[in-house]
Amino acid sequence: MIARIATLALLAGGLAACGTDPLNTAGRPDGAPGNPPGTAVSRASDRAGDPLNLQSRPDGTPGNPPGTAATRTFDRAAGTNTSGAYPGQSDGTRANPPGTAAGRAVNSAIR
Repeated sequence: MIARIATLALLAGGLAACGTDPLNTAGRPDGAPGNPPGTAVSRASDRAGDPLNLQSRPDGTPGNPPGTAATRTFDRAAGTNTSGAYPGQSDGTRANPPGTAAGRAVNSAIR
């Protein structure tokens, strides 16, 4: 019983020491003391250099290359330029002749 009372007293003391309201139950607006601007996710993204592009930078600007992460991954795997981030892999360049490999094979077989 004494241990339970001591635990409750420590818990109550700990909650009283958390007077900064970490859950913002007081509803303070963004930027007010004790509630920094944005959300925890947006602040973490900002600290990491905004990899989630929460600042909505347009495609092709520093920090946000053309296309989406998925289309850039597809481009790297398939050797294409779907995203626009790999112009050297576009059709008709030295690294990627026009058409598809299958189409080129059919054309050379017909000739």
